[in-house]
Amino acid sequence: MEDIKLIISKNIVMLRKRSGMTQIELAEKLNYSDKAVSKWERGESVPDIVVLKEIADIFDVTVDYLITEDHPEPKTEQALADAEVPQYARDAKKHRMHRVVTGMSVLLVWVIATLLFVIFDASLNRTNANFLIFGYAIVASMIVWLVFNSIWHNRRRNYLIVSGLMWSVLLSVHLSILVGGFNLWQIYLLGIPGQLIVALWSIIGRKK
Repeated sequence: MEDIKLIISKNIVMLRKRSGMTQIELAEKLNYSDKAVSKWERGESVPDIVVLKEIADIFDVTVDYLITEDHPEPKTEQALADAEVPQYARDAKKHRMHRVVTGMSVLLVWVIATLLFVIFDASLNRTNANFLIFGYAIVASMIVWLVFNSIWHNRRRNYLIVSGLMWSVLLSVHLSILVGGFNLWQIYLLGIPGQLIVALWSIIGRKK
C-alpha cells in the first residue's frame, strides 16, 4: 500500500508540473483544498477512486496510468503536432512542396538562359543567333518538367509535356536553320505524325 501511495504521488506531481498547473489550481478543479492535494503529492494519503478518475480526466490519462510506476517517454511536441495533422493534409503539403521544387527548377533553366544571353549579347559577337538560347531554354524546361512530373506528379500529364517537348524541339531547329538563311518551315510537318504517336501512346496508357 505504501508503494502505491508513492507511485500515485509521483505521478500526480509529474502530471501537474508537466501541464504547468499549481496545487491550488488542481485543487480548485477537484473542489478540494490545496492541503489535500499536498498530502497526495507527499504520499501521506491517497485519493479515492472517484477523485483518481477525475485527476485522470484532467490530465487526459487513465487511472491505470496514475497507479503505474513505469511509463513510456512522452511524445515530443513536434510528434504530437504531426499526429494531429490528417494524412490528407500531410500529403497536400508534400504535393505543394513538390510543385514548388519543380517550378524553381524550371525557373533556374530560364535564369541560366538569360545569363548566357546577357554574356553573349554583351560580347563583340552580337548576332540574332543569341536569341536561340531562349528557344533551347524551352526545350530544357520541358525536359526538366518531364523528369519531375514522372517522379512526383500525375504521369498522365507526361503526354502533354512530351507534345510540348516535341514542338519546342522543332521550333528550335527551325529557328536555327532560319538564322542560317534558310526557311525550312516544312520541318513542322514532322510534328503531325509525332503528335499522332503521342495520342496513340496516351490511349494505350489509359487502357492499361
